[in-house]
Amino acid sequence: MEFVVLAFFCGLSAGMVGKLKGSSFWIWFLIGLVLPLLGTIAAVLYRTERNEPRRQCPECGNVVALSDQVCMQCGRDLDWPAEYTAGSWPSGQPGQT
Repeated sequence: MEFVVLAFFCGLSAGMVGKLKGSSFWIWFLIGLVLPLLGTIAAVLYRTERNEPRRQCPECGNVVALSDQVCMQCGRDLDWPAEYTAGSWPSGQPGQT
């Protein structure tokens, strides 16, 4: 019984940390539930998705992550923006030398 309570609260903590970082609460809750302490540690070490650069779809205006290749609202193929080509990332972004 103690393990079930521990697993539940570890799942809850992993879910909350995952949600704060911009990921799905339920996915991190299940990871924390199945792997009680490792799931919480993994959620803390996982990347933050709130700080990812974003762009707007030119067809429907939906805001999507820069790494998305297809707009999830209208299905348009999105080209890689010219300002994010290799070696020309804005300051503080990956690839900055």
